[in-house]
Amino acid sequence: MWLDCAVIGGGPAGLNAALVLGRARRVAIVFDDNRPRNAVTRESHGFITRDGVGPKEFRRLAHGELANYPSVTVKPDRVVGVVRGQPGFLVQTGNGVIYRTRTVILATGLKETLPAVPGIREYYGISLFSCPYCDGWELRDKRLVVISDSSNAYHTAKIVRNWSGDILLCTNGANNVSAEQEGLLGRRGIRVNRSRIRALGGERGMLRRIAFEDGEEARREGGFVSPRWEQGAAFGEALGCQVAPSGGFVTDDYGRTTAIGVYAAGDASIITPSQLVIAAGEGSKAAIGVNMDLTNEDFYAY
Repeated sequence: MWLDCAVIGGGPAGLNAALVLGRARRVAIVFDDNRPRNAVTRESHGFITRDGVGPKEFRRLAHGELANYPSVTVKPDRVVGVVRGQPGFLVQTGNGVIYRTRTVILATGLKETLPAVPGIREYYGISLFSCPYCDGWELRDKRLVVISDSSNAYHTAKIVRNWSGDILLCTNGANNVSAEQEGLLGRRGIRVNRSRIRALGGERGMLRRIAFEDGEEARREGGFVSPRWEQGAAFGEALGCQVAPSGGFVTDDYGRTTAIGVYAAGDASIITPSQLVIAAGEGSKAAIGVNMDLTNEDFYAY
């Protein structure tokens, strides 16, 4: 059986794409290996009617809603290869099954690399987060740290100032904040420590203190880090999808990549801001793009 669309990735982008495809009566399969980047996340915020929902609960609700559309199937399989066929695409899963599909939506998300700080994983997703818009409210008015060795350190520290007046920016040895920027931050009460972090201290994932190689020790109660991102799967580049300088796939307003028949949605295309509600909306747009293109293809085929 030919699929209208193979959706690779079962996060909010892929699931919402499947919902829109189902409502358009398109035959689609969502491939979900249940290895989400946000596995450490306890709650997701910023999505009206779903503020504070846990990732597992979100998936349960989404799968229940997709069950109402008989043309949509969710497969708990890992996709290991996608190649262009004649016509369409061949999608191969880890158990050796090959599916033929007219289009592909890449909702494979991202892989993240955290700053090189000893023990940072113990706190990530509990008291250290990557998105102020997702978790800033829960950390409001606390003594916060911004750990960033990337070029967005200055910008991130400015944004976090909306939630707390006590912020320490740690560059972890990187020369990524100019003297002028440090002065501007200082005027708003944001201090900068350029030394490498020697250790994080706390209990059960709750940050309490930071020890630096220069001998300083600072008491902190949580904060934000700036991960480095890369594509969660190599399928897109292999199919000829152009990658933007940010690391996301170049797409138009309907999720079309530079490779005909391949669409991208969610973190795979927009990188930041990384929010559940934005990813879901991107999935919806990509599904609309798929349906429009297939409709036009079929309409003018005779």
